[in-house]
Amino acid sequence: MSDQIQFIVEKLNQEPFRKNYNLITFDSLESVQLLQLLNDVLGEIDPKHAVDIREELPEQTAKRMLSLLGILKYKPPGSISDLSAFRQGLVTGSKPVIHPVLHWLLQRTNELKKRAYLARFLVKLEVPAEFLQDDTVADINKQYEELMEAFKNLHKECEQLKTCGLSTGEIRRDISAMEEEKDQLIKRVERLKKRVETVQNHQQMLEIARQLRLEKEREESLAQQKQEQKNQLFHAEQRLQRAQFQLKEMHHAVVDSKPETLMKKLEEEINFNSYLATEKIPRELESKKNSTYFLQKVVAEPAMSQSDLSVLEIKINEVNAQINQLTEKRMMKDEPIDSKFSMYRQQASIISRKKEAKAEELQAAKEEMSNTEKQMLQKTNQAHELEGSEVLKGDELKHYVNKLRSKNTFYKKKRLEIAEITAEYGILQRTEELLKQRHEALQQQLQSIEDKKGISGYSYTQEELERVSAVKSEMDEMKGRTLDNMSEMVKKLNTTVAEKKASLAPVIKELRQLRQKCQELTQECDEKKIQYDSCAAGLESNRSTLEQEVKGLLEECAQEESNYRYINCMKRNLEIQLQRAKEEMKAYVSPDPQERRKAIREQYIRIILEQENLGKKLREKQKVVRESHGPNMKQIKMWQDFERLMECKRECFLKQQNQTAIGQVIQEGGKDRLVL
Repeated sequence: MSDQIQFIVEKLNQEPFRKNYNLITFDSLESVQLLQLLNDVLGEIDPKHAVDIREELPEQTAKRMLSLLGILKYKPPGSISDLSAFRQGLVTGSKPVIHPVLHWLLQRTNELKKRAYLARFLVKLEVPAEFLQDDTVADINKQYEELMEAFKNLHKECEQLKTCGLSTGEIRRDISAMEEEKDQLIKRVERLKKRVETVQNHQQMLEIARQLRLEKEREESLAQQKQEQKNQLFHAEQRLQRAQFQLKEMHHAVVDSKPETLMKKLEEEINFNSYLATEKIPRELESKKNSTYFLQKVVAEPAMSQSDLSVLEIKINEVNAQINQLTEKRMMKDEPIDSKFSMYRQQASIISRKKEAKAEELQAAKEEMSNTEKQMLQKTNQAHELEGSEVLKGDELKHYVNKLRSKNTFYKKKRLEIAEITAEYGILQRTEELLKQRHEALQQQLQSIEDKKGISGYSYTQEELERVSAVKSEMDEMKGRTLDNMSEMVKKLNTTVAEKKASLAPVIKELRQLRQKCQELTQECDEKKIQYDSCAAGLESNRSTLEQEVKGLLEECAQEESNYRYINCMKRNLEIQLQRAKEEMKAYVSPDPQERRKAIREQYIRIILEQENLGKKLREKQKVVRESHGPNMKQIKMWQDFERLMECKRECFLKQQNQTAIGQVIQEGGKDRLVL
């Protein structure tokens, strides 16, 4: 208890309370002062409770504190078993009640602050079931629950970002390291460019290297796509296998069945499902609703003590006794006809209970069958994945058995080899033991000889002295090195500590002042934030309701406007069509030929005649072309032959001219030689 009080005093003397208590002053506090101190601690956790308890009634103070302690999930210690005693001690400011509460609150202040902040948004407002029957209230309650879930998700994301986020120093170091790497890469690229510029066709080689890089990237992407397609193919094959298995089951179910049996099964399923939908499920739903309603009523009522529960049990027993008496009186007063009806009612109730039991058994059997089918599908899929094929049958099974036999013989051979190796290992172990025994015997003989000569333990002491001298020399060397290193390190550390102290002294002074300012500003910021959050929540709710109303009205307005425009367009189209029909009728009926020509019917008749005349002319032209096609093709062929003949003559003429020119040159060359 003294440790608990000492911890409370230490925490209260620290920030943000600054009470300057000691054990005597704290123990001499009165009940009202203790309650005010508890209220101050609760106000630090939740600012809504930072009030003066002298301005409110003791019952209100106790109720407010109990509600916050319930939200913070405080459990009274084992010594206070009765909740009413705990409440009374909280109202009167009893030290055995308030000291454990203060100790519990001051142990986990930061955690409780977070819990109180979350409770403002996550403590669900219980709405009675009869109010939820209204659609508007139900919709608002649903929106409230959705917003609560959204707040939970956002808070989780915020906490994750706080925990996994990097500090600014680490980010700056990463940025500086990346900039250094960037400078190094730029210098390296410049050096490589200078080297490459001396090479011939370096631009072409760079282009080829770029294309190679692009092709490698494309190859990687194609390999990734191929892997994805393989995965998709594997999943598709699994779905196909499941569908084939279901199809086989359906075939097996339908092979020996008849339409009458199928209809009978369907009727049984329909009757069972209709029974579930009309009788069982509504009854269970009604019972669940009643139980939830009663549970909500129980939760809404204040907490009850053991005496209240005992009183309620006495009342329940009295009411049950009255019910039994009334039923006995009714059974005694009933007539024989009513007794027959009661017998029928009992039989009907027994049958209905049996029916419900069988329905539950049937439903459980169906669920078990579906679970076994799922397990069978999983096992078949696992078998397909392991074996790569279906269950072996016939010759494949024989081949598999032969393979297993060969593996079994191979296993037996290896087992015999292992047995031989273990036997050899046992022999070697035995020889090792014999050699150890011989070594011990020789040591004993040597010791006996040393005893006879009067120099017992000579060999052992000689070995030990040699070993100790070697170890001592090594330790001396290590001690000398370590002492030198330690003296140098101590000097360096002393100089660095003195330098750091001198450099950090003004910074520490500034830091203390800044910490005080920071605490004041954080308190002011928290207060302003609370005011802002409450104001923003109210304005946001009003804005959301107004936005929904405006949105609904705008949608209605747009819908009505589109309907109006559509109706106007349809009206104009119909008026235009009606006007054209009237004009057409008027032109068709009028005796004036000019007016008739303006009619659409006359225009279409005239166009049809023109097209028929044009078709006749084209058919005649086609006939002429067909008749002259053969002679024209012959003439074209003759012209082509004539063209080839003229081309051949031109080539011959050019060759002859070249030969004559070459002969003249040769003759002139001969004459020149003769002249020389």
